[in-house]
Amino acid sequence: MILFILLALLVLCVLAVHLRGKARLRFDRQLVDHSAIFAPYNLLMYAFSAVPATPLLDRSGFPQMDLLKDNWQQIREEAAHLFDQGYIRAAEKKNDASFNSFFKQGWKRFYLKWYGEPLPSAETLCPKTVELLRQIPGVKAAMFALLPPGGKLNPHRDPFAGSLRYHLGLITPNSDECRIFVDGQVHAWRDGQDVVFDETYVHWAENRTDQTRVILFADIERPLHTRAMTAINKRVSAFMGRITASPNEESDSTGIINRLYALNHSASQRGKSWKKRHPRSFRLTKYILILVALWLIFLCPYPFAR
Repeated sequence: MILFILLALLVLCVLAVHLRGKARLRFDRQLVDHSAIFAPYNLLMYAFSAVPATPLLDRSGFPQMDLLKDNWQQIREEAAHLFDQGYIRAAEKKNDASFNSFFKQGWKRFYLKWYGEPLPSAETLCPKTVELLRQIPGVKAAMFALLPPGGKLNPHRDPFAGSLRYHLGLITPNSDECRIFVDGQVHAWRDGQDVVFDETYVHWAENRTDQTRVILFADIERPLHTRAMTAINKRVSAFMGRITASPNEESDSTGIINRLYALNHSASQRGKSWKKRHPRSFRLTKYILILVALWLIFLCPYPFAR
């Protein structure tokens, strides 16, 4: 009964998040989306949020980000060097669960900072940008993000409401055809221009030009009304950052979530290879495992349950 009540409360929280905004995923998809896990926590963040509940936020309310905008050309130089050298790329070892679906659509990234200290590779390859980021404690994560010509990101809702999203145009087509939609509201990326938005609204992006788009992409701490909630959010953010860290290079750390994700991918690839080479053996093993699972669920004589 307790489990049923908890499940019902979770579904109600997911429904409340689902109804937030005009653009929505199908509710059956929302129920199984990774953002559903954080629905109770996100409602708490919304309740104590010190910023308006709007998809696009007034940029003037975040004066600390002026430092990045004022130095956008310096940041662009380092981003352009990384782009030319091929450092802005997809995760090579399938160890970035957060953005794996984006990689399939041509999106690429180079991490600068991820809910903690800057990555060692970023300190080496783009020290000027890292130094600017160090001067803004409210920036929890940052990366260079690339969207290729013709690239697009399908509608999605980011899972964590403890932060807000910041985009600064660095190398863009400077066209209305290269843009992001946040709950249906549009922002077209342009060199040196920036925007702050709430990424827990459904959003999607497209680059309908023949030029590559590179932006500075950052998570900034959501302003909250009370010190207690701010302290809670800092602790939760730090924990989430540790377990979801993904590397640029071997010298960078990898969180436990991404380690497990990479292991699962490797096991899945081996399973596919086995299925292709030995289809009969694969089917026989699958059916045996199904029978064992059914026996464990329905027939196994649990001594403490019967």
